[in-house]
Amino acid sequence: MKLILLGAPGSGKGTLAKKITKDFEIPQISTGDMFRQFASEGSELGLKLKSYMDSGKLVPDEVTIEILKARISKDDCKNGFILDGFPRTVPQAEALKSLCEIDSVILVDLAFEEIIKRLVSRRVCPSCGDIDNSEYEGYTGKCRKCGTPLYQRDDDKLETVKNRLEVYEKNTAPLINFYSDRLFKVSSKGTPEETYAPVKTFLSNLED
Repeated sequence: MKLILLGAPGSGKGTLAKKITKDFEIPQISTGDMFRQFASEGSELGLKLKSYMDSGKLVPDEVTIEILKARISKDDCKNGFILDGFPRTVPQAEALKSLCEIDSVILVDLAFEEIIKRLVSRRVCPSCGDIDNSEYEGYTGKCRKCGTPLYQRDDDKLETVKNRLEVYEKNTAPLINFYSDRLFKVSSKGTPEETYAPVKTFLSNLED
């Protein structure tokens, strides 16, 4: 089962992907995570990636596709995968067609106002990678798992978030029409569990 998760940054795609991965035993492939790993290495490619990410701009297609091609060729993708953060443009979707056939596309829908509120208050642990939110009950500024002080990623700052949403609206939203024949839309306004319930039912039927 080869899936794509569509939705604006901060709409809850990553959280949804983890639930799908657990229940359907297919890996989540997040280009954002791969980019951040490269960016932290300090290589020439890593520094270039970091400059794109920090300004909220899209990474060039040829770089993204090269990284993705290597990833989906690994053994853990033989039974399928979930693409989270790719494709982001119609040209990327066209390029993806030459790599594999996508079974279904899940659109995670959330108003931009809510997304901005979520992202600007998001905090990350530099030690274990756990994510918290300064608006959540019990927030202390330290990781709930390991106690390390949390920080705000550069791409979660207000101006960058606004820029990321503008980029999404311009480049990624047209994918909704591109994949209209295999699109499943779900609202992420509620809890992660409420968001996942209809998706799980849909995928279970798709598997059958």
